[in-house]
Amino acid sequence: MKLFDFDDILISPTRLSDIRSRNEINIRYENGMLPLMTAPMDTVINLDNYHYFKNQGIIPVIPRIEHPDKDWWDSERFFSYGIEDFERIFLDSDVSPNSKEPMLVLIDIANGHMKDLYNISIDAKKKYGNQMNLMIGNIANPDTYFEYVKSNLVDYIRIGIGNGNGCLTTVQTGVGYPMASLIEECRMIKLKYGKSNAPKIVADGGFKKYSDIIKALAIGADFVMLGSILNKCLESAGKTTKHKDSTLGGYETINQFSEESKKMFDADIPLFKTFRGMSTKEVQMSWGKKTPTTSEGVVKKQMVEYTVEGWVNNFQSYLKSAMSYTGKKELHQFIGGVEYKHITENAFRRFDK
Repeated sequence: MKLFDFDDILISPTRLSDIRSRNEINIRYENGMLPLMTAPMDTVINLDNYHYFKNQGIIPVIPRIEHPDKDWWDSERFFSYGIEDFERIFLDSDVSPNSKEPMLVLIDIANGHMKDLYNISIDAKKKYGNQMNLMIGNIANPDTYFEYVKSNLVDYIRIGIGNGNGCLTTVQTGVGYPMASLIEECRMIKLKYGKSNAPKIVADGGFKKYSDIIKALAIGADFVMLGSILNKCLESAGKTTKHKDSTLGGYETINQFSEESKKMFDADIPLFKTFRGMSTKEVQMSWGKKTPTTSEGVVKKQMVEYTVEGWVNNFQSYLKSAMSYTGKKELHQFIGGVEYKHITENAFRRFDK
């Protein structure tokens, strides 16, 4: 069986659609959020800017920090933890939520196939039950997803290894799984063996354009997690710079939340963002590692291309258009509920402009 990715398929329109206007289409979940999450990357999101994403319907996922304490949790946005910090905060002691809403928790590790992660996840959900919405990952094997379906306790699973624009894992190690095939196979397992509370599929990494995201949803991802795309928003957490005067050379740091930066963006003055993978030595050192491991991430500059609101407006328009072509008025009908066809490379080149 040949595995495939997003450029290898096209979504098929329905035979006849009864949708007369895109205003009939609902692209959000019942809680009002879009099927999108921020990647837990420190050049995308932090506690200072998360509201820009949340206000537009993107679920915030806050990156790991060094030595979090037992108050490092939240019910409005996901907080991230390494295995040791998670055990110390949630298993070795008790956390008592003071909210009716569940704690939103991500155990964020590169290799989600570890038995330790599986056992810890089960212990945590048995201990906290509905008081905790638990997301784990990353995994890149449908059989691993099946193991979590059988446990029937984890709420979200991030799928995808080595696909991200800041990640070098697959390039350097040869380990990975094409994202589109991974989504399809996990979705088939979810439909065959899962119940209504089977782990939600969070496709994470490597999305380059709107159609990639829309295809991921069409194949069966419940959510798409975005890093590089959202880093290019003016309001992202990445260090923001502009070219200094040509006689001075180099870059000048600016405040991306200031009125001055908005005026520069509106005036098409080039602005740049630092973007880095979370396995870089820089990040490892920020987590307190005295001896960082070999980096499997990249550090680079990207040009600011849009605001969060501007990008979301475009995404909503394109998703509504796709749903109108497929005759789906509700998001849950579109996710994993449309037909798509495999195409040749020559066929793709016809559309690739």
